[in-house]
Amino acid sequence: MADLYRDLNQTKLYAATRPTYPPELFRFIASKAPGRRLAWDVGTGSGHAAVALSELFDSVVATDSSPEQLSHAPSHLPNLRFVLTPISLSIPDVHRLVAPLGSVDLVTVATALHWLDAPALFAQARAVLRRPGGVLAAWCYGLDSEIDGGRVDEICRSVFTAAWGYIKKEVREMVDEGYGGLEFPFEAVEGVEEGTAPVRRFAAVKEMRAEDVVDLMKTGTGYQRARKAGVELLPEEVVAELKRAWGDDCEELKKVKFPLSLRIGRVGV
Repeated sequence: MADLYRDLNQTKLYAATRPTYPPELFRFIASKAPGRRLAWDVGTGSGHAAVALSELFDSVVATDSSPEQLSHAPSHLPNLRFVLTPISLSIPDVHRLVAPLGSVDLVTVATALHWLDAPALFAQARAVLRRPGGVLAAWCYGLDSEIDGGRVDEICRSVFTAAWGYIKKEVREMVDEGYGGLEFPFEAVEGVEEGTAPVRRFAAVKEMRAEDVVDLMKTGTGYQRARKAGVELLPEEVVAELKRAWGDDCEELKKVKFPLSLRIGRVGV
């Protein structure tokens, strides 16, 4: 997906408006890893997940193929290393740029697996994860954000659904299924009742104004592709309708909830 997140305006909005993930998600994932020495965050974007991991692991390496995304990543954390990679990585590339064989305790993919070659990524993860017990965790959120339970949600869902039409069917299906339809070549981790099926007990929550929600929708790849095709999915009348539905004060902060779907598993001996 070579056209992903290569526009500086898009990536700036992405870094500012996309939700961060809850601390309890990272504590849960980290508790399943065999150690806390090294984590690899794949498709890190502007580093939201990598920063959280850096508080739990001795070292974190975070990779992305978009220099525009990485330009918004923090540079002040001594145990967090960002690496710009090619879109396609061989196993030797992974060992050279990321980590040696069997040295990684945890691999994470935060709302990015649907843009990647999943079987290739799983093979790369298996090549660096510590055995036995190294963990891969991949999660996403879809179109079912929750704001007011009413008209605001309806408007946002309508825009997201229209934007979805500019995304490949297989990508849409992966997200709609919460990655549940993926062949997942990992073993269940201890204490997860769902086994390797999607875990749906976590949600990202972000306080946002009406304009923030508009900006969030503009960060979507489907929205960006629609604009390139000459279609504006957020015309003035839709934005005005959303602001009316928001209430008298569009500057009012509302909690926007993004339910998460997590696939988690471990490598064996």
